[in-house]
Amino acid sequence: MSGHAFRFRLERVRAVRERSEKLAKQELAKAISRRSSAESDLRSVEASIEQAHAEQRTAAAVPTVSATELQAHQSFLERVEAQRNGHARELAQREADVADRDAKLTTAASEHEMLNRLRERRRGEHVREADRKDRVSMIR
Repeated sequence: MSGHAFRFRLERVRAVRERSEKLAKQELAKAISRRSSAESDLRSVEASIEQAHAEQRTAAAVPTVSATELQAHQSFLERVEAQRNGHARELAQREADVADRDAKLTTAASEHEMLNRLRERRRGEHVREADRKDRVSMIR
């Protein structure tokens, strides 16, 4: 086969899209990790709430417990529940971030794949044209 070697004119753009896809994968992985951490934090706080409820019920059942102690248990429970609300908001933000990163990865992967398909189509066209030129030159 004679002629020039195949050169994809959009190779630099394709390489940039490939890099964008890799970065999007990394960002998605980080977002998933942050979401997992937020889920773990929320589970931990929810366990603390359960424990605080149990301690409050136990304390309320003891006739010698003072009103001050019951009030302290209630204040602690309210603080832990406030923490739970904060962790729940954090988890919701992390889930939204994962969804956003996933959408960006989908877009980046689509753009990269489109250029890969175009490159392969152009390579095929190049090979067919080179073969055609070889056949024409053999006839002459």
